[in-house]
Amino acid sequence: MTHACGRLRRGAVTATAVGMLTVPVTGPAASGAPVSVRTAATVPQPPPSTAPQPPSPSASPAGGVRTLTPAVTRQLDGTVRQVMREANVPGVSVGLWTPGRGTYIRSFGVADKSDGRPMSPDLYMRIGSETKTFTVTALLKLVDEGKAGLDDPIGRYVAGVPGGDRITLRELAGMRSGLFNYTEDPGFFKAFTSDPQRPFTPRQLLAYAFKHPVLFPPGQKFSYCNTNLILLGLAVEKAGGKPVQDYIHDSVLAPAGLRHTLFPTGAAFPGPHAQGYTDQTATGKVEDTAGWNPSWAWTAGAMISDLDDLRVWARTVATGVLPDGTTLISPATQKQRLTTLPTTVPGAGYGLGIFDVQGWIGHNGSLPGYESLTVYLPAAQATLVVLLNTDIDHNGAEPSTLFGEAITKIVSPGHVFSLPAQPAAR
Repeated sequence: MTHACGRLRRGAVTATAVGMLTVPVTGPAASGAPVSVRTAATVPQPPPSTAPQPPSPSASPAGGVRTLTPAVTRQLDGTVRQVMREANVPGVSVGLWTPGRGTYIRSFGVADKSDGRPMSPDLYMRIGSETKTFTVTALLKLVDEGKAGLDDPIGRYVAGVPGGDRITLRELAGMRSGLFNYTEDPGFFKAFTSDPQRPFTPRQLLAYAFKHPVLFPPGQKFSYCNTNLILLGLAVEKAGGKPVQDYIHDSVLAPAGLRHTLFPTGAAFPGPHAQGYTDQTATGKVEDTAGWNPSWAWTAGAMISDLDDLRVWARTVATGVLPDGTTLISPATQKQRLTTLPTTVPGAGYGLGIFDVQGWIGHNGSLPGYESLTVYLPAAQATLVVLLNTDIDHNGAEPSTLFGEAITKIVSPGHVFSLPAQPAAR
């Protein structure tokens, strides 16, 4: 899962190796109690899915997950702490739900370095590009309602798009439009970092992208691009007949019962929330980001959620099935979402606003001060959610990916989550 809205100048995923942590996957774990623990009894599991699942690009289709015995739990504790130490992560919450094999919910470190307030699983967090899964789900709802078609040209909904008569909604959702990524534009980076609390409109964001030439003909290859999702947000508004935040709430969040997930319209951040820390600043120095305005990310990365809502969402977005067993997205449309085409990373495919990385289906998210990872493993009906309060890379790797890889090496060795990313030229 790529960094998406996180690193403002970062490019698409790549197969290039990145700096790795020396995290043990066997042997004794570090000692000490986690900040917060909840048991499986407090987290009800949704019913099993009956939705069809397309073939996964996983290199190890057999696999499964290990039982979360006390020894495995201690091993996870130690591994998470080691990633925190080496990547200098202030605070992290991890949720792992494995039906029949146990539940692991832990928070480590601090939510705010200024007062030492501990990290906890109930905190609101900015989730960055996990927003894409909600935006594309809204689009797929409109497809099911007959109000939009995946092969419609974006020019039918948004005027002024370069090649808009040839770029389809499917190609935008699948990151194959060929449009320039506005977050890589130097002028945008300067405008944002000079005043992180300023509001941006979708049209202002598109203007940064459209002054650059198209990179390649639509459909030719995969290229991760936030511009695509801004356009889809405008398409959802046009076809849905209401502001995108209202359509997402009414058609996606409410049916799924996600009461702690929201699409903010400004810098307001409900409490309690963690403070965020980033070095994506005008000076390069680390700054607090909780009060920054996420409008620059809009339908590509502005949303807010918490650990338990993302637990529910992981399975819902991967299957198209709501917690009560009814369908959110029709099986035929869900099948199109999960038809993942190759990316530049072996073992990773991208469908419509969703990744499949070695069998783990979902997305990650990153924007200044926060990172997240929400994935579901259909082979074991297992869910992994990671939320942390920094986006500062460690040796070129995103901390959310470091946690995802270290955890899955322990619990699902046949399905190890790994998605390297490269910084773009500055």
